[in-house]
Amino acid sequence: MIICAPNVLTPDELNAIRSELRDASFIDGADTAGWSAREVKKNLQVAVDTESQNRLRDIVHAAFMRNALLQTSVLPVAMTQPLFNRYDVGMQYGRHVDAPVMGGMGSAVRTDVAITVFLSDPASYDGGDLVVDASGMEYGFKLDAGAAIAYPANSLHHVTPVTRGSRRAAIIWVQSQVRDAAQRELLWDLDNAKRQIFGREGKSATFDIVSKSHANLLRMWANI
Repeated sequence: MIICAPNVLTPDELNAIRSELRDASFIDGADTAGWSAREVKKNLQVAVDTESQNRLRDIVHAAFMRNALLQTSVLPVAMTQPLFNRYDVGMQYGRHVDAPVMGGMGSAVRTDVAITVFLSDPASYDGGDLVVDASGMEYGFKLDAGAAIAYPANSLHHVTPVTRGSRRAAIIWVQSQVRDAAQRELLWDLDNAKRQIFGREGKSATFDIVSKSHANLLRMWANI
């Protein structure tokens, strides 16, 4: 399941992030890649554990936590620190799959869902599309600044070469309450159906049955 969420960041938050990134210290993005992904990862990344990264992290974390669409679809129980990357002309990230677990002992996160928050106006750069493989089909995404995409972290994906301008984005990985992507999609469908029924009928008998099924499936599948 791939979810596109508009306006995750407010204009003020987006401006604050862009201002911070202008003076941030960037390092080779390959430093945080696994041994195989390191061969195809060609980008820059804000150095972790710096004041800039901490300020940027707090903005994105708060935006993610308040976004109802992402919270309902992803069902987060833990998340990594956001990473902030930059792709200048000629940079790209070849086909890869994300590490299944990130973090150390006591802070490990199983990476069920990857979330990219776009920080650059799509008209300001060419290339730099996020391409996700879903059931053998590739889908490209280049969203508005401030929007986010959530997609299964176990999928093959890549970022196409940037040919003009500079692409900036924030990346987080989330461990879901529900490990199985198909189960998360069923819960997402039921939640949407429940809301639509309530909008038409209020708290009807049909709403109660669908609501009960949604709650009991989450209770059955939640890994917390």
